[in-house]
Amino acid sequence: MKQLGPTDLKRLHREWNRRSRARVALLLDGVSSPFNVGAIVRTAAALRVSHLYLAGGALSPAHHRVGRTAMGTERYLTWSSHERGTDAVEAARADGYRVVGLELADAAVPLHRLEVPGDACLVVGHEDHGIPPATLAACDAVAFVPQLGRVGSLNVATAAAMALYELRRREWAAED
Repeated sequence: MKQLGPTDLKRLHREWNRRSRARVALLLDGVSSPFNVGAIVRTAAALRVSHLYLAGGALSPAHHRVGRTAMGTERYLTWSSHERGTDAVEAARADGYRVVGLELADAAVPLHRLEVPGDACLVVGHEDHGIPPATLAACDAVAFVPQLGRVGSLNVATAAAMALYELRRREWAAED
């Protein structure tokens, strides 16, 4: 076994790109750590996120401190800024997305049981406070990532990466 070279890597990515038809977007409401935004941007670019909606003071992917972690991958994404999370939710809906909050909330369902027909916009919130109540109430559905240990929650960038992958994995599994 050997690592893939540039040509083989392009072929591999092309194959998975063809198998990914649904649009996936992200809404960052209040995510203010440049390291978390940078990690989210890099994951978003890797999993072909169609658009980033930024709200509640979320840092822009163009912010110089975000770029250190994103490593230039922001050039593969488009984004828009909105004053409030509810404005961003409305914009995502107008763009044809079903809006899904990722939050530890009483009515949330485990991510693997979430039904998301069609295009989805995943909402993540502030590193400490989560998704603001008004934004959470505006979501079409809410899911959480089940955890087994004694840790109460995941880092927002890690949770976003897991949820984005799960949305893509389901699409790929449906074809297999």
